Amino acid sequence: MSHFSNIKTKIRNLNSLKSALTDLGIDWKEGPSLVRGYQGQTRSAAVIIAQNNNYDLGFGWNGQEYELITDLQYWQQPWTVEGFLQQVTQRYAYHTVVNESSKQGFQLTEQQKNKDGSIRLVVQRWSA
Repeated sequence: MSHFSNIKTKIRNLNSLKSALTDLGIDWKEGPSLVRGYQGQTRSAAVIIAQNNNYDLGFGWNGQEYELITDLQYWQQPWTVEGFLQQVTQRYAYHTVVNESSKQGFQLTEQQKNKDGSIRLVVQRWSA
């Protein structure tokens, strides 16, 4: 019986995911590679985060999005699973907005982190 949990996300852009993990100071490696789990079980993932207890977590493509793959019993991160996904999702959204805005000719002119943890971004585009 598998101990792995696959937790759905709304993460679809691998580069923004990698940037988000880097922003959070998370040491990750690029796959495809195998996430190690209970009793030698493995799952393939595009991004792998090794833990000190030799049980990994990772993000694998399910055909629609990158879902978190982990054995929750051996979770060893500074945040809860929900807190981890919240932090990753916020930084992912930041990078997605900045990258997509840039593609449309906008430039990031201001950013502000609010007391509630949200981030306010101001982008602008000059037209001739």
